[in-house]
Order: sequence, then structure tokens, then C-alpha cells
Amino acid sequence: MPGDRLTLHDRQQIAAGLRGELTYAAIGRRIGRPTSTITREVMRNGGPLAYHAEAAHRAGARHTRQRKTTPPTPSPSPSPSPGRNDLGGRDPRLVDDVDAQSMELMVQAGLPQMMARVLAALFTTDSGSLTSAELVQRLRVSPASVSKAIGYLETQALIRRERDPHSRAERYVVDDDVAFQSIMAGARAQTRIAEACKIAARKLGPTTPAGARLENTSEFLLHVIDDLVRSAQHWHKVYRAHPPKSSDTD
Repeated sequence: MPGDRLTLHDRQQIAAGLRGELTYAAIGRRIGRPTSTITREVMRNGGPLAYHAEAAHRAGARHTRQRKTTPPTPSPSPSPSPGRNDLGGRDPRLVDDVDAQSMELMVQAGLPQMMARVLAALFTTDSGSLTSAELVQRLRVSPASVSKAIGYLETQALIRRERDPHSRAERYVVDDDVAFQSIMAGARAQTRIAEACKIAARKLGPTTPAGARLENTSEFLLHVIDDLVRSAQHWHKVYRAHPPKSSDTD
């Protein structure tokens, strides 16, 4: 098989893997391709929710013919499409690649796929914010899918809403300290679990096997949460006081 050229059968396997909600890495292993190849193929052909094997194969064949018949000429950077005007002048294909890789890692970490797509899109805009319409256009999904993802991400303290000063639209924002906010939200949730375990241990009796198990779980969680919160607060202060500087090229 020449180069990285995918066959129709490969693309049908990719489509089947997407329907089965497999990760790009799992699909790549299934057909013997690198994860990056699957990532580029899917994002180049509509994303995981709009990928069709036959259409992608036709598009791939056209691209191959164009490469064979058209002499290479310098071309200007692609003009941004709606919802893609906050890429800092970067090639949208490069941003798509970063989006897809970020989404893959978030999915592997347990974030649902649509929520991961929305969060990755916000992360890769320089402003860190997009409206619902911009997310719909950029991700090529329905407004309902965006709304559901936004609601979930808000409950995880990963994004927030703010009013667009130039319109009535709401903007969804990922802050620079999103990791800190997410850790703190997770710590609060784990603290509630620890407290519930302690109450349950008292009710069942701390000398019973179940009571002792719950008591130990509560103490473990509280100690770990305390260490985590102290570390997060320390490094949050450090980076707020001394934000990392861009590396200078020698």
C-alpha cells in the first residue's frame, strides 16, 4: 500500500469505529495506521459525527489526482470561514489537527466526545471564547449538541458564560486558570463524598467491616484532597504572580 493512502475498506473501518465510539488510537490499531493518520482523515472529512467512508474516499481520490496533475504553486493561507476567525492567522488544517489530538486525549481521560470537541475548540482559539453559533459552524454539529456539551462543561467548572459586548449572544469562555478551577471543583465534590462516607460509617457502626471501610475511605479522601488543594493553591499563586514567558529564539 503506497504511503499513507487509505483504501475504501480502511475508510469503512474508520466509519464503523466512529459509530462504535472507538478512540482514534483504537481505530488506528484496528487498521494498522498511526493515530495521526486517523485524526487527519476524520477532521478533513467532516469530523467524527459527519464522517462518511464513500464521500471521504471520493474526496481523497480527487486530492490525489490534483496532486498528480497540478504543479505546486505558492498559495495564500486559507481565508477563515465563519466560526474560524480566531485562529491567529494559522492554517485551519493545523488547528484541526491540534483540536483532534486534544479531543482524543480528553476522551481517553473520561470526557464525553462532544464535550471534548467543544472544550478543544475553545482551547485552540486565541480569545478562549466562542458563541454557540460559532461552535455550531466550526464543529458542524447541531445547536442542541452544543447546548448539551456547554451544560456539562459548566457543571465541571471547565467553562463559564459571559455576555458578548457587541451582540445579545452569550460567549462561552475557557479561562487561563481552567485547570485550577476544575481541580477545585473536583475537590469540593470529593469532599462531599468523604463527608457522606463518614456519616454512613457512624450509622453502620465504625467497628463493623462496612463501617470501617467507609471510615477509612473518608479519611483517605480528606487527606488526599487536602494535599491536592494546598498544592493547587500554591502553584496557582506562583503562575499568577510569574506567568510563563514565551521562549526566545537564539
